[in-house]
Amino acid sequence: MFQNIGEILVLLWQTLQALPKTVRQRRKVFDQFFEIGIASLLMACILSLFIGGVIALQTGPVLAERGLSTYIGGLVGLSMCKELAPVMMAILIAGRIGSAMSAEIGSMRVYEEIDALRTMNIQPVDYLVLPRLVAIGCALPMLVVFSILVGWLGGALVSSTNQKIGVPFQAYFSNLREMVEPGDVFNGLIKSFVFAVVIGIVSCHQGLQTIGGPRGIGRSVTKAVVNSIVLILILDYFLTRVLLYLEI
Repeated sequence: MFQNIGEILVLLWQTLQALPKTVRQRRKVFDQFFEIGIASLLMACILSLFIGGVIALQTGPVLAERGLSTYIGGLVGLSMCKELAPVMMAILIAGRIGSAMSAEIGSMRVYEEIDALRTMNIQPVDYLVLPRLVAIGCALPMLVVFSILVGWLGGALVSSTNQKIGVPFQAYFSNLREMVEPGDVFNGLIKSFVFAVVIGIVSCHQGLQTIGGPRGIGRSVTKAVVNSIVLILILDYFLTRVLLYLEI
């Protein structure tokens, strides 16, 4: 475990040192950004819409029984901003994109294409890791903003159509504006950026460490997804503690 952590930190440091070379790799960055961001919009929309609806459906009747139904907008808004949108989008991208990164780089490692890059004096970190890390670092926060907005809409639809809640759109978004501040959205963006770096660097590391043919590629993909999700949930707790402390 400690060896893997050390290798991941070294790979991250090498990638950060290569950041000035991003302009040379801009075409690969754009390709990866499209795959990570644009191609994931439909899945993010469906997931966020139903998450916002479920929050409203679960909490709305309880608030209505206590005469607090008008607060459903703020509850859904804060839940989506601070916690659900960053974590759920990160898990979605870890499963969809992290596995693809690990499989692609792992295949290149197994079939000795990475050795061929080194033979041509092309650094694998510059050519393979850097574009993916830059792309996911830009795409995931944008997906989170989109997810927050769609989640708010899902909560509003359920709140206005469910008879037990009965909160119209105007009252829902009025309370949401009162309770949700720009800093709450910014907290979600900070989390999403950290999660993006974790997904990108862990997935690329597992791909570069792949050995053993097709079976090794499968193991690397599994490790990349599982390790990314575990680290996301662990870091989510510590980031929440830090952000709450900074708010105080």
